[in-house]
Amino acid sequence: MSRVAVLTPDPADASYAGQWPGVLERLSEALAGVGVTAEPTPWTEHVEDASGLTGYPLVLPLIVWGYHRDHERWMRACATWAAAAVPMLNPAGVIAWNSDKAYLGRLADRGVAIPETVWVEGVTQADVDAAFDRFGSEVIIVKPRVSGGAWKTLRLSRGERLADAPEGPAMIQPYLPSIETEGETSLLFFGGELSHVVNKRPVAGEFRIQVQFGGQYVALAEPPAGALALAKQTLAAIDEDLLYARIDMARGPDGGWLLMEAELIEPDFYLGSAPEGGRRFAEAVRNVLNEA
Repeated sequence: MSRVAVLTPDPADASYAGQWPGVLERLSEALAGVGVTAEPTPWTEHVEDASGLTGYPLVLPLIVWGYHRDHERWMRACATWAAAAVPMLNPAGVIAWNSDKAYLGRLADRGVAIPETVWVEGVTQADVDAAFDRFGSEVIIVKPRVSGGAWKTLRLSRGERLADAPEGPAMIQPYLPSIETEGETSLLFFGGELSHVVNKRPVAGEFRIQVQFGGQYVALAEPPAGALALAKQTLAAIDEDLLYARIDMARGPDGGWLLMEAELIEPDFYLGSAPEGGRRFAEAVRNVLNEA
C-alpha cells in the first residue's frame, strides 16, 4: 500500500483530543479503500525541519486543528515546508495564505460576492459603532482574521458594548439572518470535482453552526440553485492547484449567495454524508499518487 502523512494537532493541545481521532479514522478508512495508508504525525514536530515529511510521496495537512492559536509558528512551518518542496496538498503556500481571512477581501476584488466587511487592525468600540451605521444593521459579527471553529467570534446587537474583543487584525460584518432560517451550505470538491453538499444550521438561539455548538448537518442531494455557480467562481478566482476545497456560503439580504469561507487547510469533509464514505476524496488522493 502507498503511504501518506496526515498532519494532526499539537499533542500538547488537548482542545480537540475528543474530536480529531474520529476524523482521522474516517479519513483513514476512505484511503484504505483505495490502497493508501494514512500515517498521522503532529504538524508541530516539523516546524523548523521538514526532513520527517520529505520521504512521503504526499503529505495531507488535514487535521492541523489549533494552528490559529499559534499562527506565528504555523507560518514558520508553512515556509519550512515550501522551502523543502514537501509534496503537500493542498500546497504549503496555499495553506499559509488561507489561514488569514484577509483572503476574502482579495477574492472580493476578483468579483466573488462576500458579505460587506470592515477590516480593522485591532477592533475597538468605535469600530463597532461605525460598523452599525455603515451597514445599517441591528446585529453585527466580529471575528479575528485568524480563527477557526468560531473562535473568539462575537455577535453584537446595536447598543451592546464590546467585551472580550479579539486581539489583533479582525473583521466586522453584518449578521445574516439567513444563517438561522436557511443555515450555511457547504460544497465539497475533490480533484476539482464536486463531491457532495451539506447544509448546516444552528440550534435555536445560537448563531454558530459548528458541531461543538450543537450545529445540525444535513446532506443535500444537489446544490441549491445558484450555489454551484458561486463555488466555481470562487475556485476560478483562487486559481491554485487544490486537492480539496470546502466552499461555505449563505444567502445575503437580497437572496443571493455570499461566500463565507473557502476552507483549504483542514476542513471537515463531512465524509459521513459523502457518497460511499468519501471514496471520491480517496480516489483524488490515489490519482495524485499515480501521477507522482
